Amino acid sequence: MKTTIYLTRHGETKWNVEGRLQGHMDSDLTELGVRQAGWLGNSLQDVPFDAIYTSISPRAQRTAEIIRGTRGMDVIPCEELKEIYLGTWEGRKFTELEQTFPDEHVAFWNAPHRYQPSNGGESFVQLRERVIPKVKAIEAAHQGGTILIVTHAVALKTIMAFFKGDPLEQLWSPPHIHPTSLNKVVTTKNRYHIELHGDISHYEV
Repeated sequence: MKTTIYLTRHGETKWNVEGRLQGHMDSDLTELGVRQAGWLGNSLQDVPFDAIYTSISPRAQRTAEIIRGTRGMDVIPCEELKEIYLGTWEGRKFTELEQTFPDEHVAFWNAPHRYQPSNGGESFVQLRERVIPKVKAIEAAHQGGTILIVTHAVALKTIMAFFKGDPLEQLWSPPHIHPTSLNKVVTTKNRYHIELHGDISHYEV
């Protein structure tokens, strides 16, 4: 029995443009972000989703609602699908953190398995322990079905690393997860076949 899981990241946000970390904090989708969600929604309009799950963050929920389109189904919010929690880093610019926390910043982007946050946030291990069981539970609840999960860049990187069987140190390996980039995984008896990874062919630019 095959289960098909589509996964995507939310559309571009104002803080994405400003180079600020979001984590559990939030900022609105930009006009481009709304269009990105619409482009993906158009490309998936004929996919018969059995369920749509989203992070509880407003940027992800808004993206999921746009992709849902005219489907008469609820978007199911999940606490576990939120982005990695970044503590006191949230809302601050990448460039500022690079100067203020050089060692942690380097570990975050280059050695995630060694990243130990002093900012009160989550480690990548803690994120993985939060998000992967939820994805497995969603899959188990829809055996033989087709589902959509809308989440965030680091959370999605973590999920795809699990499906690929990659160790944590390879978390940042390509492809880059652009806003609303599409990932598609077909599961059969705990075997995962990745059909799309970081796909942005739906972009209309």
